[in-house]
Amino acid sequence: MIQNLTFLPVLLPMLAGVILLMPPLGSKITSRRITSVALSAITFLASVVLLLKVQADGIQVYAIGDWSAPFGIVLVADQLSTLLVCLTTLLGFVCTLYASAGDDEKGSFFHPLVHFLILGVNGAFLTGDAFNLFVFFEVLLIASYSLLMHGGDKKNTRAALHYVILNLVGSAVFLIALGVLYGVLGTLNMADMAQKVTLLQGDDVYLAKIGGLLLLVVFALKGALLPLHLWLPNTYSSAMPVVAALFAIMTKVGVYSMMRVYTLIFGDKAGELSHMAQSWLWWLALATITLGVMGVLASKDLRKLTANLVIVSVGTLVALVAVQSVEASSAAIYYLVHSTLVTAALFILADLIGRQRGNVADGITAGPPVSQPRLLGVCFLIAGIAVIGMPPLSGFIGKVWLLKATLNAEYTMVFWPLYLLASLAIMIGVTKAGSTIFWHHQDKVIESVEQTRVHPAQLTALIILVSGAPLMTIFAGPLSEYAIGAATQLHDFNNTIKIILLGGN
Repeated sequence: MIQNLTFLPVLLPMLAGVILLMPPLGSKITSRRITSVALSAITFLASVVLLLKVQADGIQVYAIGDWSAPFGIVLVADQLSTLLVCLTTLLGFVCTLYASAGDDEKGSFFHPLVHFLILGVNGAFLTGDAFNLFVFFEVLLIASYSLLMHGGDKKNTRAALHYVILNLVGSAVFLIALGVLYGVLGTLNMADMAQKVTLLQGDDVYLAKIGGLLLLVVFALKGALLPLHLWLPNTYSSAMPVVAALFAIMTKVGVYSMMRVYTLIFGDKAGELSHMAQSWLWWLALATITLGVMGVLASKDLRKLTANLVIVSVGTLVALVAVQSVEASSAAIYYLVHSTLVTAALFILADLIGRQRGNVADGITAGPPVSQPRLLGVCFLIAGIAVIGMPPLSGFIGKVWLLKATLNAEYTMVFWPLYLLASLAIMIGVTKAGSTIFWHHQDKVIESVEQTRVHPAQLTALIILVSGAPLMTIFAGPLSEYAIGAATQLHDFNNTIKIILLGGN
């Protein structure tokens, strides 16, 4: 059973999704909610156990069907992938709990779809094979299409249509890229690809470069990197807030794929193709941060503002990926966890605030007072300080770390001023939103606004997410050590390949 731990974060959500579709759970909402939350908790606990196993014993490799790499399909659990699996399953637990207060009744099959989405995301983090990365991408995308339509209207439908079309195009490009790389390398196992790419000569080098750059296009689309980011603000802001909170992890799948592919396959040991995407990543990251900040300042509601904060976080992470160093990767890992939790918390807060302000909803304009100003105000203050990057919360630690990691980078003279100005602009945008919502009130209060209170399930979910920033500050030491260990493992080319291809540590 211990040897199969690597497969559990994929198997459990798949079984959960199937179980929740079967009678009597498919028709009884109370039973479905209890089962969904319980299965989400079990999946999270299994992920934590896997993380502890990896931390104690090193990289774990699970060969499906007992076919070893590179001939068989393998799942690879290292410190980075298991951390992100834990983050995904935690987010899944929080969102199923939050939706159990009533959001799951606004459409069909919410709970099974959430588990299928978690299946796809976990599989993408754990797979050691590029083709199965595509397969798991498709699984999570199919589930996300349906979740976008959950409780939707015409605005939802339009945003979802744009999202679907762009991702269908991205999937086609992904297949073309894999076909080119397989034709050149004869394998799609990532460790085997990393070995064979160093031996390429002549025209094969250029074909592999084409395939690698096509993958960059795909990952940029999945991660919402400029100029392929335009789908995200409307999609996330028009989706149900609990769905948008769950989607906070999805852009990180694209960033994670960049970290894997351009560190392992096209990293230091790739010969003529070493760091082939580095210069592209730098400038795309800088442009993404700039456009994201402009979106933050121009946002007219809290959900749109948070969606643009997701874009800024993607640009920041990609800039760290472009540095291609252990220190930058460790800073990226810490910042990735922080930004995912805080943006998910802000989406949830936008929903709860909107419910208590009547027709004004989460609009950044004067309106009726919030029914529970102390509760939601304190939560917004914590999340706001964290996302701005002010001391003493995790955002400040992440900001200092990433500035230090980019100190000697090629484009430091451009990145530092831009990032610090972006932080200032985010502070202006977030403080303006908070002061307007909580301090600027209309004299006329809409009737029934006072009756809207936070449900206990919603409150529990909100507290879990908001407490992420203080906890990441309190436990910054162990978390930093873990991030450094995960980054070291990511950049340890020879050891990683040996473990994956031999099937064990």
